[in-house]
Amino acid sequence: MTSVYLDRIAATPLLPEVREAMGPFLGEAFGNPQSLHAAGRLAQEAVEEAREDVAVLVGAQAAEIYFTASGTEANNFAIKGLALGHQAKGRHIVVSAIEHSSVLNSIKALERQGFTATLVPVDGSGRVDPADVEKALTKDTTLVSVMTANSEIGTIEPIAAIAAAAKPRGILVHTDAVAAAGSVPLDVQALGIDALSLAGDQFYGPKGGAALFVRKGVRILPLIDGGIQEGGRRGGTENVPAIVGLGRAARLAARDMEARRAALVPLRDRLLDELPRRIERVLVTGSRTDRLPHHASVCVEFVEGEAMLLSLDMQGIAASSGSACTSKALKASHVLLAMGLDHATAQGSLVFSLLDATTPAGIDRLLEVFPPIVDRLRRMSPLWTEHLKKRGS
Repeated sequence: MTSVYLDRIAATPLLPEVREAMGPFLGEAFGNPQSLHAAGRLAQEAVEEAREDVAVLVGAQAAEIYFTASGTEANNFAIKGLALGHQAKGRHIVVSAIEHSSVLNSIKALERQGFTATLVPVDGSGRVDPADVEKALTKDTTLVSVMTANSEIGTIEPIAAIAAAAKPRGILVHTDAVAAAGSVPLDVQALGIDALSLAGDQFYGPKGGAALFVRKGVRILPLIDGGIQEGGRRGGTENVPAIVGLGRAARLAARDMEARRAALVPLRDRLLDELPRRIERVLVTGSRTDRLPHHASVCVEFVEGEAMLLSLDMQGIAASSGSACTSKALKASHVLLAMGLDHATAQGSLVFSLLDATTPAGIDRLLEVFPPIVDRLRRMSPLWTEHLKKRGS
């Protein structure tokens, strides 16, 4: 039984208010939003209220929000829909080397159709330099996509500066804000971007409730062909319960964001400070200053992340190694490799992502049980033995 849950980047629990808002649409309020009768109108009104709440969270207009089934779908929709919708102007895309697989694999799919792409590097903290983005732009570039924050290392990127480098040349800018939305303030107008992806399961909403912001007037081709839903840009009957839950979670996130941050940052910083103090050869990954408030990540040398995760799980502590999409892949994170870490060090990555319910006692529990786990695993590691020989221990 998990007693300390530190894997927010994989999933968050539904807030009671979110569950309550969703409840009627899982039961008696089952109407189709496209129907003209009263049951349909009730569902449609709920969908539009949610659209307004999501828009407020990111500083958009309600008509600029399109609901999707996941952050992955929103990223696919943005990358493919924008690139294909503007291919007459050019077929070159610029992205960072640490993007989520849903962005990178969308790029690969477009490359098979004749598009080209440039991957911009990051520094040792995982930060993209806007000047590098500007250097990568060509006369054929139509789209730049750089994530707002990275779920593996917590680093928040300078999206406004990146957009400022691209916009004077008429280049569209998308940001994958799945890891950031609901946790840090976002304003699409101030950022100067054209598209933004988010997902409710990162801020106490339901899985299956996500959205893409597309600036009014920007051409984007549908990813899912079908009927007239979502202004004709995403076919298929709306998932009303998930959309309602997303909207309510967005409303609560906008209301409570600063209070959540104030509570989480001290706990996050305690982990970032104490783990290297209590365990030798532990490297904090990501930026210490421009960082998600709930996110602490490290690499523990000479031990594999999977072994540490399983050992922590036996102690009732849930954490992750890399992103939720790669934590079972048993391979080094492309994010950490792009930051310049070697494969062996990257294999020891751990991410501790905190919930609002995380307590100082939970952090104490982790700091109590984790050092002995590392010590035990290192005593079984030939790499650690070799390290001790080299230093003469």
